[in-house]
Order: sequence, then C-alpha cells, then structure tokens
Amino acid sequence: MVYQNWNNGIQYISCRKEDNKMKYTKLGNSELHVSRICMGCMGFGDAKNGQHSWTLDEERSREIIKQGLEFGVNFFDTAIGYQSGTSEQYLGRALRDFAKREDVVVATKFLPRTQDEIIAGITGQQHIEQMINTSLKNLGLDYVDLYIYHMWDYETPLYDIMEGLNRIVKAGKVRYIGISNCFAYQLAKANALAEKEGFDKFVSIQGHYNLIFREEEREMVKLCAEDNIAMTPYSALAGGRLSKHPGETSKRLEEDSYAKLKYDATAQQDNAIIQRVADLAEKRGVAMTEISLAWLLTKVTAPVVGATKLHHIEGAAKAVELNLTPEEINYLEELYVPHKLVGVMAQNTMATAKERHVWSTGSQEMEKASFAKIHFKQNGEI
Repeated sequence: MVYQNWNNGIQYISCRKEDNKMKYTKLGNSELHVSRICMGCMGFGDAKNGQHSWTLDEERSREIIKQGLEFGVNFFDTAIGYQSGTSEQYLGRALRDFAKREDVVVATKFLPRTQDEIIAGITGQQHIEQMINTSLKNLGLDYVDLYIYHMWDYETPLYDIMEGLNRIVKAGKVRYIGISNCFAYQLAKANALAEKEGFDKFVSIQGHYNLIFREEEREMVKLCAEDNIAMTPYSALAGGRLSKHPGETSKRLEEDSYAKLKYDATAQQDNAIIQRVADLAEKRGVAMTEISLAWLLTKVTAPVVGATKLHHIEGAAKAVELNLTPEEINYLEELYVPHKLVGVMAQNTMATAKERHVWSTGSQEMEKASFAKIHFKQNGEI
C-alpha cells in the first residue's frame, strides 16, 4: 500500500516496507542503497529539443516518475545530453514534488570535451566543473549521488579526468563516480590511477548489456565481479525489442533511429531469442518485460530501464519478484552468437574523436567553472 505524506505543502510518495516488493542492494563499493530497478530517464524531455523525437513531455514524465516511486524505485538515471538538459529538469522538478532528497539516488552523466572547448583551452577539470554545475542547476539539487563519465574522452588525459572528478567529490557536488561506455581495460586503468593518486574510484559501470547483446560478458563482467564494481547496464530491453513479440511496434521502435542502428543489422538472429522470451513469458503467465529483466537481474546490480508508458515501470518492478530456473536461463541464452560493437562503443573511438557526433549538450548555456585553469602534462605532472 502506498501512503502519501504531505510536508510543507509537498506530497511525498513512500511505500510501507511490508507492502513494498521492490528489492534493494548496495551499489558496488559505495554506501548507496539502490532499488534493483533503476529508472532510465532518456525518454523524458522536450521532443523538439534534442536527439530523440519520441520523448515524453513533462506532464507524462512526472506521472511515470511518480509511479516509479510508488513501486519502490529510488534510483534514477539521466544525463546532461538528454534533450538539451530538459530530461534533468523534468526529473529534478518531479523528485522535489514527490520525494524526499535523502530517499532517492540520483545519477547523471557528463560528455567529453568538444573540439571547440579544446581549441579554447578549457581543461578537463574546467569542463567537468562546468558540466556538473549545469546539471545541478537543471536538476535543482546541491549534489548528485552518482556522477557518470558518459563515454571515454580520447582527447583529454586520463589524469585530467580523474583529478577533475576528485575535485567535485571533495567539493561536495558529487558523492560517488561511475563510468559508461568503456572497455574493461579502460576502467581498470582509470581505477588503478585513482588508487595510485588517492582519487575517488569508479564504483559502477553503465554498459550496453541485454539478452540480445552480451558482449560485456567477455571481460567487463569478470572485472566487475572481482573488484565489486556495480553493473547498471543501459538498453536493458534493447529499445523495447525484448518486451514485444516480433512484428509488434511502438512510436519509439518506429522513430528511434539510433536504436535501429544498434539492432537492425542483427534482427534475424536476435528474433530467435526474442521468440524464446515470448514463449517463456506465455508459459510462465507473465509479460516479456518480466522475463527479459529477470534474466538480466541474475547478472547485474540494477539495470537502467526506460519507461514511456505507465505499464512499463509496473512490468519492470514485477521482474524483481520473478525467479528463473537454471534451465530457463540456459533456454534464453543458448542461441546467442557474438555481435560486433554498436552504438557509442563503435562510434566513439580514438580515430573518430575529433569528429562531431549525435550526442551533445544541445542548446544549453553551460555554467562556468570557478577554479583557475591548470595545465597538466600527459604523465599528470603540473
């Protein structure tokens, strides 16, 4: 049962422990306790102001965020690059109206330096401070719980990145740091540098991982298990493909050109696995979403699950309660064949680092950095 607590005119949504079936876990080596489902907020934001045309307006975004809270979700993931910061704005306003700050875990992400910034002499440290200051303004928060390096910056020395992140942790703007879209060797290299220099380490990795794209199992899964790094993968349902029977469609499936880039080339081999999800869902009397996420929950800490309809978050929450047998897991896994890298991991490379990409901060005016410009050599010496 959900109860509504009114404080200073604000309606807070909470769940009584005895009624809340959501499960919670510690996020890697941090002290953050997060729901096993993380609500992905890429689908929220001004559809006329960013990369995606299928995102939800603020009213519908708020409804889904509120329902997520009612189902016990306390972990929310957004990014400065989602719809020119409007995703962050929608999430921040909703959480201020529906939740207490100490009851939720807010994650957001920052992008690499642009070529314009590099030419202007903006250092990695300055760039990171500008990014976090802008995100905090968008969110209306004093700090974020988890600040995620959205993709590897091949144009900025690693020391510059890690030192810049350490600065904003020490300044109280960020509690913990995570990383996304990287190779296992890059994560290991970054955390080794952090340990050597006394900087904060990455406590989580947000990679591309689902039942029809399992390349993270080559090395990343093993590294994370050994070092207790939390896995919070994105595209948990492959842009909706793992929640729909082959042939079903939706606005996102029709309009999400980036997801098509990731999945269309392997659709034939992937559909065999999707059909098995559908068959098992029918056998168990549950939705395909529940089967797909129940499988992923056996592998990771908390998948990032996007929701553009109210029933999406309900299905995700129910997946936490569903236990698959070893035989069912093998039935879902056995048809998988290796895939080429796609999406950010294929496009963001050393060779393409100077090119313009689809991801950007859009029309936002960036907040300024407060500390003085510092130049570092490649080896990290001042």
